[in-house]
Amino acid sequence: MTLLTRNARAATPALAVLALGFSLVPIVLLHLLTIETMNPVRDVISDYVFPDGGAVLLGCASLSLAAASLLARQVLLANGLPRLSLESVLLALWAAGLVVATFFPTDPTRFESSFSGAVHRYAGATMFVSLPLAGWLLARRYREATALRWLSLAAGIASFAFLLAHLPLLENSVPEFLGLFERVLYALLYAELFALVAVAKSEVDA
Repeated sequence: MTLLTRNARAATPALAVLALGFSLVPIVLLHLLTIETMNPVRDVISDYVFPDGGAVLLGCASLSLAAASLLARQVLLANGLPRLSLESVLLALWAAGLVVATFFPTDPTRFESSFSGAVHRYAGATMFVSLPLAGWLLARRYREATALRWLSLAAGIASFAFLLAHLPLLENSVPEFLGLFERVLYALLYAELFALVAVAKSEVDA
């Protein structure tokens, strides 16, 4: 292995952390810029595509998050994770879901579902299943990844509950709190990703 390759592998976890941090900046800006028109307790994050400039900021956040996830995945692949392992495929599905959801925005609340909105919902469901499961399986592979294990479990429970809230039987009973619920879920997913990057870095350092 050349010095350049070793340096690149060592720098990749740091790039993943930077991409994760950068993805939070547009989200914070969106909340600050729409404080008078959007309700973070009620409105889900996807709804921030509708205010002026929201699509660009939300797209930057999602694509940065996807890039960070793929960088972490690449580190794990370079350190022995099989490319066709279930963990690797699930991480790729999470990132792909973020990209697809970016280019197929959701429908406005109480509007009839469009093709774009349907694709967005399926992409979101794929994302919320894939990342917690990938983290849980990776924690089983890397036995020392205790934080990743528990964060993946918490994110999985929150993801299941969030998806359950969209079932026809329940979707009319929780809308006032759905935005807050989703933000808790995303906080857990972000924490899981930071824990995942920490595992990737430990593999580089080993």
